[in-house]
Amino acid sequence: MMIYDIPGKESQKEFKRIQKFIHGLGDYHKEAEEAKRKGHNPPAQMLVGKTQGDFIYDLDGNEYVDFHSGWASNPVGNANPEIIEAVTDAFTKYGFTYHHPLQEELAEKVAAITPNQALTRASFEISGTEAAEAAVSVALRYKNRPLIISFSHAFHGDSLGAKTLSAITIDRKINLEAWRGGVIHVPYPITYDLPIDVTPEQYVDYIIWYIEEFICGMVAPADSIAGILLEPMLAEGGSWTPPVSFAQKLRKLCDKNDWLLISDEVLVGLGRTGKTWAIEHSGVQPDILVIGKNITGGIMPNAMIMGTEAAMGSNSARSGSTFAGSPAGCAAGLKTLEIYERDHVIAYAAALGEKALKRMKKWETEFPSLVSNVRGTGLLLGATILDKEGKPSVETAAAVQNEALRRGAYIINDTESSIRLYPALNMTEEHLDRGFTIIEEAFRVVSKDDYVISSWPRYFTTQ
Repeated sequence: MMIYDIPGKESQKEFKRIQKFIHGLGDYHKEAEEAKRKGHNPPAQMLVGKTQGDFIYDLDGNEYVDFHSGWASNPVGNANPEIIEAVTDAFTKYGFTYHHPLQEELAEKVAAITPNQALTRASFEISGTEAAEAAVSVALRYKNRPLIISFSHAFHGDSLGAKTLSAITIDRKINLEAWRGGVIHVPYPITYDLPIDVTPEQYVDYIIWYIEEFICGMVAPADSIAGILLEPMLAEGGSWTPPVSFAQKLRKLCDKNDWLLISDEVLVGLGRTGKTWAIEHSGVQPDILVIGKNITGGIMPNAMIMGTEAAMGSNSARSGSTFAGSPAGCAAGLKTLEIYERDHVIAYAAALGEKALKRMKKWETEFPSLVSNVRGTGLLLGATILDKEGKPSVETAAAVQNEALRRGAYIINDTESSIRLYPALNMTEEHLDRGFTIIEEAFRVVSKDDYVISSWPRYFTTQ
């Protein structure tokens, strides 16, 4: 198996050129020298030169099986030519304007595939972040109440408003304590390493009790809460699927207290979990869907919320921004949904997800000291990575990501003790198997007794 020496010369030159201008990129050369000084290998990094279908190519021409998919934004492959053509046609015809028929066409198409076709009102946004905020704004105004319930480990975006709704990591909230506003956070039933000695179902019951008895009894009365913002399956929080009863019991709680149930489907919606919407796995009817990423095939920024007529029909809440619902964005959405229907993308993703999980489950027995809690629903895939003491490890997960990248598989590890895989929903089985073989080779390397993990998450050494 070929091992790439990355970053290659072209990537290094580009790192050096842009690191002065791009916030958050960091100084690769400085970091690499510091790693070497500490006796570590430099981090495996690359810059994208082009993308095509199931693959990414860096500036030096190295090929990677893409388990990233633009952070799950490219459901039908990278740079899908059909969607690019539709976008080009829309630009040629409309340029940019506010009012055009493609908005109504897309809203009608999406309404037809909402759960029970019950969500008939649309509001267009640019990003999933804006859409999450818009959904909460609608709920607060409709119920005329100031508070919203959200969950630990949730991620709804990185704007000021979305950061108050999210609770994925504390570092995203530094110096934002005064901006918490009317968000009440409660635990999410991650089914691994539960904080108390109970079953997952019992933990769900505890969370429901916590909301009813503690939150509504001691923190805020139920009639001051407008609704619950829920990721029906956690995405950025680690690709976790909660017990089916969780959403079902939340729905009952919402009905009891006259709250809205908002399902954030930005990453997990439109086929990622093997159903059109992740909340459909529980059979629950949401009041509002938050939609992004997949809706435009990754080609144009566009997002939306879909809500009931009751919640949104005469609601005066304002949302959206200049380029929300642009002609090109709506054209991309219409073509993406056309491809979904024509190619049976969601059914294919569900079947591929079953095959993927079957192979991934073998990792727990083949690499028991390294891989734990392999999980997946559809193509929302993840695995916990352990250190040599058998504890979940950010550093070891970063090492797996690095070793996989050096061998040609682009996987996600976002300073967490897990790896996550978001292949295109139409990835070929051949390419999936090729990528898994590379990941398994990375496991073998990191599992060696003499492999030393750095205390720096991005650095590792085999010396």
